[in-house]
Amino acid sequence: MSSVDAAGNEIIAIRYGTRETRRSEVFLNHWATGEPDGPIRMDYYFWIIRTPAGPILVDCGFSAEGGAVRGRSLVVDPVAAAAAFGAGPDAAPDVIVTHEHYDHIGNLERFARSRIHLARAELEFWRRPVAHRPLFAMVGDGGELGALDAADAEGRVVTFDEETTVAPGVRVIRVGGHTAGQAMVLVETAGGPVLLTSDAVHYVEELDRDRPFVHIDSVADMYVAFDRVRAMLDAGEAVRLVPGHDPGVFDDPAWQPAPELPEHARRLVLPPAGAVS
Repeated sequence: MSSVDAAGNEIIAIRYGTRETRRSEVFLNHWATGEPDGPIRMDYYFWIIRTPAGPILVDCGFSAEGGAVRGRSLVVDPVAAAAAFGAGPDAAPDVIVTHEHYDHIGNLERFARSRIHLARAELEFWRRPVAHRPLFAMVGDGGELGALDAADAEGRVVTFDEETTVAPGVRVIRVGGHTAGQAMVLVETAGGPVLLTSDAVHYVEELDRDRPFVHIDSVADMYVAFDRVRAMLDAGEAVRLVPGHDPGVFDDPAWQPAPELPEHARRLVLPPAGAVS
């Protein structure tokens, strides 16, 4: 990819929901750490990648109903927020689905003309009978999964095995762990490659303390995903990590308020790759 193309990719993070919870509700087997329980906030994001060829949506949030039944607070309508950046349904942006949990595909049916990219392992898992077991079903939604199946029947779903390139400098990588087909998105920007981990890493603390999230398909694969993320950062394959639910994202000064939606959206502003500070 040329530096001109890389400079054209921009990442927007939209914080569309939030919840106040406990650490024991977030980290797997928290009791085994010997640490006291305590409050923790979980924020809900989706991302827009602005490319020279047009916007790409990375996930599309939970629906108002899906959030309400689970006690999650919706702070902005994800579809309206996407539209503010030219990535609403009328634009028919490509949509990358990192995994099929309710808070990542909740508005997918509203993007009725979009092409959808996701890992084959993810699509296949949610069609297996085991996906109806309570520990999986609680983070899935039959209607939303049905909308994805309908899109597949229309020929709008593009699956991949281990990785795919959706646009120049936008690489989607399956790592598994949190779900069978959990994917991350590596985006080339003028400031270097940025890794949107989605729920491969919900909180930076997961990576720093080797602490898996509570909802998980495979503990072993989540640890392997952690190792892969660390290796990518150590090798410079990614210069920055963006976790999937960490409230600290918007506290980082590199994320600057986006004028289109300053209360709920931030654009990532990094110094050009190779710049001397």
